[in-house]
Amino acid sequence: MGGLQPEDEDGGGFDVDDWARLPAFAGRVASLDDVRDKRAVFALDDTFDGRPIEMDLPQPVIWWEDDGEQAAIAVQAESHRNAEGVEMEVLGLILPDGEAAVALLEDVDLVDDTDPTWRDLVARAVDAGDAEG
Repeated sequence: MGGLQPEDEDGGGFDVDDWARLPAFAGRVASLDDVRDKRAVFALDDTFDGRPIEMDLPQPVIWWEDDGEQAAIAVQAESHRNAEGVEMEVLGLILPDGEAAVALLEDVDLVDDTDPTWRDLVARAVDAGDAEG
């Protein structure tokens, strides 16, 4: 399995046309070694009953974070229980600039790559990255 952030000229980011090339981490729960070796976005070692969530990956999403909505690609999906027994469905995300993030499934909308809001968010993020670079 390849790394989650391909080493190429765009630094591992994506745009509306090439997001599907991002490798997914699926089939098992990630370890700290998987994160260190960039095969996975996150590993939870203080939870219980960890298991992968059955979903097609990579998956375009709109992530509702503190600063508003942001386009991302889910490349990892796991379900874990915390010490209080509460189930958490956690996603590993890749952002258009190639950065990784972790979000709860309840904080994202699953979309397809034709969703106009997702496409606009990706285009704005790519344009902002180009302006900074």
